[in-house]
Amino acid sequence: MIKLQKLNPLNDSTLEEIGFTWHTDSDGSKYVNNELVVISQNEAEAYYKAANDIYDMYVEAAQYVIENDLFFELGIPFNLIEMIKKSWENDVHWHIYGRFDLAGGIDSKPIKLIEFNADTPTALFETALLQWALLKQNNMDENKQFNNVYDAISENFKRLITLFEDTSTFNKNYDGWKILFSSVEGNDEEEATTKLLQQIATDAGFNTGFEFLQNVSFDEEGIYNSEGVLYEYWFKLYPWEDIAHDEPELATTLNSIMQNQKAIILNPAYTLLFQSKGMLKILYDLFPESPYLLRTSDKPLEDMKQVEKTMFGREGANTKIIDANGSVLSSTDGEYDNYKTIFQEYVEFPKDENKQKYQAGVFFAYEACGLSFRKGGEILDNMSKFVGHIID
Repeated sequence: MIKLQKLNPLNDSTLEEIGFTWHTDSDGSKYVNNELVVISQNEAEAYYKAANDIYDMYVEAAQYVIENDLFFELGIPFNLIEMIKKSWENDVHWHIYGRFDLAGGIDSKPIKLIEFNADTPTALFETALLQWALLKQNNMDENKQFNNVYDAISENFKRLITLFEDTSTFNKNYDGWKILFSSVEGNDEEEATTKLLQQIATDAGFNTGFEFLQNVSFDEEGIYNSEGVLYEYWFKLYPWEDIAHDEPELATTLNSIMQNQKAIILNPAYTLLFQSKGMLKILYDLFPESPYLLRTSDKPLEDMKQVEKTMFGREGANTKIIDANGSVLSSTDGEYDNYKTIFQEYVEFPKDENKQKYQAGVFFAYEACGLSFRKGGEILDNMSKFVGHIID
């Protein structure tokens, strides 16, 4: 049973003052829960270890995919393959951050990997800043969290230059390298998340700029803001698979930019391997004895309750829960039904006394660095709620 602690929520005006404008869902309900999940120190450490171990497996699995040319099995668009290989081979293409979705971890339930949001993960603003603010608002010790997201991502930006775990050689006053940050205009959440990352990079010592995606210019010599300023790094909060399918000419230009070493794109193209749910099958094939992995296949699993989901579906869209006899128990619609599907062994999420289910999210930036939760029903969709945590 999930243990919860009530708190006084931040009011809407306070949330908006800190840039958090998506506080109310389309049905009028509040997106941020007025309770915290209470976990133990041992549970926090178990989440930390699990995310680190799982990331190591992803690295091995990605190498296996590249060596064995398994891109089709992961649903990878053909026009991204060269960029994936290039970014994988060169250390300067650093994975800035991602988020693991996990079941279990509470009440002695084993931690199980659900998927890895490696390219454009949501809930960064909430995890890094908002749940800290909730503790401060309620006169709680802000240090009683597994939450080092801001500092961990800052260190990862520095590794773009040092390429090492030790970032002490990074000169904060160095004026050379510039990072342009971009999101799509009209999406408050994505813009705020992108500008948070920009602030982290600025604090780390980089020169930064922001430009909406539609105002960024590209040619084979590099990436430019609307004033024609050339940037060495470009962070885009826009999925790689959408670039491949919706902007094929841009994909071709970005490939030329990368091959000519004119700019580095963040998150790197190889994170699409991690993002693909097809990797869940590869992981299970390679590490069937791992305590963190659920049985996963590209074909329906026999005699087993399971979840069917698409390679690049997001926010619970196009998901089915199927019983051992093949009957659909629950499903969601969405825009991702053109992608291939995988079948993953079903696992129960922890529940509270009202039968609401909780999925843990652990952010990863060189190492596991922050925990938060999503609360909802059988399938956690875009109406699920954000829930912070406190270590008791």
